[in-house]
Amino acid sequence: MSASSPAPRWEHFPHMADIGVRGIGATRAQAFEQAALAMTAVITDPAGVAAREAVPIECEAPDDELLLADWLNALVYEMSTRKMLFSRFVVRFAGTRLAGEAWGERVDPIRHHPAVEVKGATYTELKISQPEDGMWVAQCVVDV
Repeated sequence: MSASSPAPRWEHFPHMADIGVRGIGATRAQAFEQAALAMTAVITDPAGVAAREAVPIECEAPDDELLLADWLNALVYEMSTRKMLFSRFVVRFAGTRLAGEAWGERVDPIRHHPAVEVKGATYTELKISQPEDGMWVAQCVVDV
């Protein structure tokens, strides 16, 4: 990332009854990491989640869009089965494979105040792009 590149960031976008998550970064990996952070932010404030424990995540898909959906759905699965929330993500790509880690902690309902449960990433508005500004964008709608 050059000194003039904007910082990676995430945002939500409206979609009927569900919520759109969008990650923006100087690299494709940063965009995927930020999309995961946006998904956490649907549930709770990521700043209140300690990055105490690493959970490895691996997935493979034929294209970037499906890989994003698989990545987010793998995170939903890990959150559900481990009763965890995540606040830090590391993504690495090797061809059509994604290997990464999600860092977080067990859900503390008193401290985290979970707002909603994310049921999964959908193919709605699923898109990976690199607009003219050079930043990568990874987005989709999550079912809540």
